[in-house]
Amino acid sequence: MQDDRDMQRTTELEKPDLKIPVGGMGDANLQYSQLIKTPDYNHAPVISKEQEESLVRYNHITYLLYVLSYFTAGLLWIVPIIMNYARRQQANHTWLATHFDWQIKTFWYSIVFGFIGVVLAVIGLGGLGLGVFADSSNVALGSTGLAAFGGIMILFSFIWHIYRIVKGWIALSDKRPVQ
Repeated sequence: MQDDRDMQRTTELEKPDLKIPVGGMGDANLQYSQLIKTPDYNHAPVISKEQEESLVRYNHITYLLYVLSYFTAGLLWIVPIIMNYARRQQANHTWLATHFDWQIKTFWYSIVFGFIGVVLAVIGLGGLGLGVFADSSNVALGSTGLAAFGGIMILFSFIWHIYRIVKGWIALSDKRPVQ
């Protein structure tokens, strides 16, 4: 008799609890999506086809302006960032929002890395001048290394910026979010 009760308790413990929430599977999927916190473009508010095409053209223009800014000594660089901030809200909850965010992050990270590279290069070159003036080869060598590191950071920022623009523009041409 005792063995039957133990057997019954064991089988009850081994059964998984497969209760579906009161609201059905939709609630379970909602809870799961809230836990992983990833953007869900399938259930996002829909914008009209004309609005989407307009924002796609707009993004093509901003990507083009980023590329053209290299041929204008960076003078056009500020224009696409202002354009991105101006229209960013219109693309909320769409796949195009990723392009606006991508371009904005690309701009700011490029500015930060480029600025750090310039500062290091200037400090290095200043130290190089000081080392040559003081006739100290150790200071000159260290300053040359620092200037070279600053130059490498500037080059990295330049290549990284072009890579991000090309990757984003390709994704936009394929009409998919950039990742």
